[in-house]
Amino acid sequence: MRNSTRVSFFTLTAYFDTGDFKYFCFIIVMSLYFFKVGANMFLIVIICMNRSLHEPMYMFLCSLFVNELVGSTGLFPFLLFQILSDVHTVSAPLCFLQIFCLYIYSNIQFCNLAVMSYDRYLAICCPLQYSTRMTSNNVAILIALSWLYPFVTVLLLISLSSTLQLCGSIIDKVYCDNCSIVKLACSDTTVNNIYGLVCLCALALLVILIVNSYIKIFKVCFSGSRQMRQKALNTCIPHLASLLNFSCGGSFEILQNRFDMRHLPNVMHIFLSLYWLTCQPLFNPVVYGLNLTKIRITCKNIIFGKI
Repeated sequence: MRNSTRVSFFTLTAYFDTGDFKYFCFIIVMSLYFFKVGANMFLIVIICMNRSLHEPMYMFLCSLFVNELVGSTGLFPFLLFQILSDVHTVSAPLCFLQIFCLYIYSNIQFCNLAVMSYDRYLAICCPLQYSTRMTSNNVAILIALSWLYPFVTVLLLISLSSTLQLCGSIIDKVYCDNCSIVKLACSDTTVNNIYGLVCLCALALLVILIVNSYIKIFKVCFSGSRQMRQKALNTCIPHLASLLNFSCGGSFEILQNRFDMRHLPNVMHIFLSLYWLTCQPLFNPVVYGLNLTKIRITCKNIIFGKI
């Protein structure tokens, strides 16, 4: 066993010296952050303030947009500070706090997408049962569960990792992540690995359930009228696009954590690490804002001063 020590700080080694170019990077990242926060906040306010959007699908979307704020806030202020810093270190408590925020974000994202797929399944495949199953109480319960389950699972994950004896403090990334910390451990990590695998299997099961829901939806759509098919596709395609985008980004991150990716250029390594955290908060407001008719019309009315 290597010598273990109490780690107070972690060093992030994926950053590299960009000279004065760091100020340009800072402005770009800050602009992206403000745009993402602004776009998601705008859609949250639109849904909350318009009674015509107080339907289950839009309530689930509101939960999705709130979660995007959690993910963006868990990453971007930290990135902005590190870009301008000459020494890329982070205290252990702040590192675990960031892991908590980012893992909460990713788990809630999948839970929200699963709830939204169930909502679309009921609306399209079981329309006569929709109003009785998707009551306001059931909507509130589904949203609460989609936040509570990730909170509990990630809290347990952090509690397991924070008690490990560490033999190093080097994280080869631009932000903190749980797998990197577990790799630094010189104590037994069997429980951590098993629990991580169980959580990963649970997320994979959610994805399978989501895909199965949309397969059933498309079967019903293509057996119905053209008008029904078009209406169903208009609401389902944004959900599928969001799922595909986030799943691909998450897969990049999992592959990097599980396999040796040191042969990749550093810029590509950073891009793959950040894709799932930076693109989704930008992707969702744009996709849902442009593709869902009610949201698009309401946005136009507000922007052009018609209401």
